[in-house]
Amino acid sequence: MTLRSPLSLRGASASRAPTLAACCAAVLTGALVAAPAAHASPSGGPAPRAIVVRYAARVSRADGALAHDARLLHSVAAARTRVVRLRPGVGLTGELRRLRAQRDVVWAVPDYIAHAAGGLVPNDPGMGGAVKGWEQLQWNFAGQFGVDAPDAWANLAAAGAPGGKDVTVAVLDTGVAYADRGRFRRSPDFGRFQFVHGYDFVAKNRFPNDRNGHGTFVAATIAEATNNRYGLTGLAYGARIMPVRVLDSGGEGEASTIAKGVVFAARHGAQVINLSLEFSPGVTASDIPELIDALRYAHRRGVLVVGAAGNEGHTAIAYPARAPYVISVGATTEHGCLAAYSNDGSSLTLVAPGGGPDADLPSDPNCHPELPSGRDIFQVTFSGSSPRAFGIPSGYEGTSMATPHVTATAALIIASRVLGRHPSPAQITARLRATARKLGGGGDERLYGAGLVDAAAATTRGGPGAVAG
Repeated sequence: MTLRSPLSLRGASASRAPTLAACCAAVLTGALVAAPAAHASPSGGPAPRAIVVRYAARVSRADGALAHDARLLHSVAAARTRVVRLRPGVGLTGELRRLRAQRDVVWAVPDYIAHAAGGLVPNDPGMGGAVKGWEQLQWNFAGQFGVDAPDAWANLAAAGAPGGKDVTVAVLDTGVAYADRGRFRRSPDFGRFQFVHGYDFVAKNRFPNDRNGHGTFVAATIAEATNNRYGLTGLAYGARIMPVRVLDSGGEGEASTIAKGVVFAARHGAQVINLSLEFSPGVTASDIPELIDALRYAHRRGVLVVGAAGNEGHTAIAYPARAPYVISVGATTEHGCLAAYSNDGSSLTLVAPGGGPDADLPSDPNCHPELPSGRDIFQVTFSGSSPRAFGIPSGYEGTSMATPHVTATAALIIASRVLGRHPSPAQITARLRATARKLGGGGDERLYGAGLVDAAAATTRGGPGAVAG
């Protein structure tokens, strides 16, 4: 009997509206969007509008008169130091030069402006071309019910591993747009050095190019280039992607093929494996023994496997996410509700943004199925059916989209070393669960697992399972 694995992808062809795809392609294939010229301080912040002056002796009335004559508006004396604010139209450079030339001035410096410490806010323009436009689309990273990517990025930068640098993530999917080869093109929001060698178990060759777009989307959520003034952002943008093609151009793949991909990834250095795929609800563990064995093998080699819970709205998780040692990921909406399509059940590990409509859960204050659906998840992938044309299409929602958020967060945990140099799959799973954000009305583990994955909390020093140093 042949078993096939349908993708968690809504309307893979029809949902990519031509008008939107054309718009996106124009944005992404044109010139890079340049940031506006910065009229700022040498440190990159806003330009100061005040000067701090230290005098050799207490400021006299004559000094005060001189400051007024120089059109310095406001001063606050503190012993021998004075803060003076510039009137509109008065140049900072000229006034600094004049003050520093006075005999009784020990020093005069701009009163530089600080900003609240926070995470990286990338300059990727999204659809519209405005610097930082990614925030308008990627609610899943930076919105109210996102995974708090900016603070996670700050944590990883502080740990010396920006974006999960050097962690290897295997994406077992329809392939990835990872290279220019024949009719295939690398996605314009991936760098050529972001990939390690993978394999195509469908075509049985060394070139796992994407023929569908789903695998490229998943890989982009994990590691799309970030802060490059182009397209959108990836959660673990410093990670290396191992593309492993186990699904065909229609998004289907046999259990034996997927099993081969799991073993290949585990043997070739993957630290995390992403499985944004599911079997039909009737498929049980006894139907896919070769895949169950492969997942067990990956676990023994210390590889974390993350799988999609499934999109049937059932109270049971689909395989392979339901298998032992696999983190099962359900999907939530922009409103912080369980998505109407997301499977749930006692074996659900946690949830992540998947987009789409709210489930009808009267006890959950975040669920409003009577209102318009929340937004989809967006990434750079094929703008149509051609593997040569890229855009930011709509229509991507599902547990397939939720899963790479957890995969990327696991990669960030590994890179941050909050759990030490070589954390086990069990340690990473426990950390993900312990730092997840609780959702629902309380006691809702069947619906939300441990809660919404929180990349910032998971990578913050200290806390559950953390090691010293």
